[in-house]
Amino acid sequence: MRRKYFDHIEERLRAIEGGGNYAFADIADLCLVLNMVIPPKFKVSDFDKYKGTTCPKNHLKMYCRKMGAYAKDEKLLMHFFQESLARAAITWYTNLKPSLVHSWKNLMTAFIRQYQYNFDVALDRMQL
Repeated sequence: MRRKYFDHIEERLRAIEGGGNYAFADIADLCLVLNMVIPPKFKVSDFDKYKGTTCPKNHLKMYCRKMGAYAKDEKLLMHFFQESLARAAITWYTNLKPSLVHSWKNLMTAFIRQYQYNFDVALDRMQL
């Protein structure tokens, strides 16, 4: 009788806790860049945050200039790109599927494609 009671309690706990089957149980599913090694003493730069309302090409230029010392490390560029994003842009980044973004060039292309409308609608001096 007592064992049945404890079995029942354990079953209820598993139901409440989800049986260890959490949506975020596998960290690899959350990462855009796998097997990345951060260099010793690496410090993330302070970036102007892209919010999805300005020219994406200018943002990429500024990001690349700040990350210039790491230009040959694609994984690092891809991983820390999220640090330069805010609002809708960070939501866009976190929803990217790792299987679709294999390189820094893929990520830049996807970013420009996503926010191209800001570039297309920007007025130059002649249009003003």
